[in-house]
Amino acid sequence: MRKIRLGVNIDHVATIREARKTYEPSPVHAAVLAQLAGADQITLHVREDRRHVNEKDLELICKVVNIPVNLEMAPTKEMQEIALKNKPYQITLVPEKRQEITTEGGLDVISLKEHLKDYLKPFKKAGIKINIFIDPDKEQIKAAKEVGADAIEIHTGHYANAKTEEEKEKELNKIKDAAKFAKSIGLKVYAGHGLTYQNVQKIAEIPEIEELNIGHSIVANAVLLGFQEAVKKMKELIEKASK
Repeated sequence: MRKIRLGVNIDHVATIREARKTYEPSPVHAAVLAQLAGADQITLHVREDRRHVNEKDLELICKVVNIPVNLEMAPTKEMQEIALKNKPYQITLVPEKRQEITTEGGLDVISLKEHLKDYLKPFKKAGIKINIFIDPDKEQIKAAKEVGADAIEIHTGHYANAKTEEEKEKELNKIKDAAKFAKSIGLKVYAGHGLTYQNVQKIAEIPEIEELNIGHSIVANAVLLGFQEAVKKMKELIEKASK
């Protein structure tokens, strides 16, 4: 039976923390709980503006979990230094814009080809796996292979955001074709972005896909699924103190 790995992205646990600039909820604690729940990998994106997780979170997560850590990062000098210092199992190169709410599409590998060939050499030397977040486009996939990527992560956002069944089917077929092509040229194939409890199954059924990275939907459901217990615990503590 084919096994698909689940990378749990803990960024939005830190988003809640940063809303109040406090110490809770801890993304490190979330990473440990995700591991205990059966996650195969912890994924986090240290952004230039540090809007959610930061270097300290990365450092601690790399130390405390016993499953692979996947660092999403822009291909900048600063992020290269952070990654090489902490040595996650894998890096995933993603595009990054300050004004975006979340990553809006795949990295344009074609335009960055010459930069990436040199940029990725230290990661190869350090034994860190290289993944590139990419749109389901054959030319971009070829370029990812040429710069030395071990894997691509297909951007599933357009599929996830499709408004009609016809549009959804069209985007799904693009992903299937891209996955097949990437596998045929020797790349490992992953997928992620916008995947939820409602739409993940069709992506998980694609035979070439080995790994899914999912975050927001898991964190959103965790807030609701655990809300009753959190309220009960607080009420119990208050009642105990008032006796």
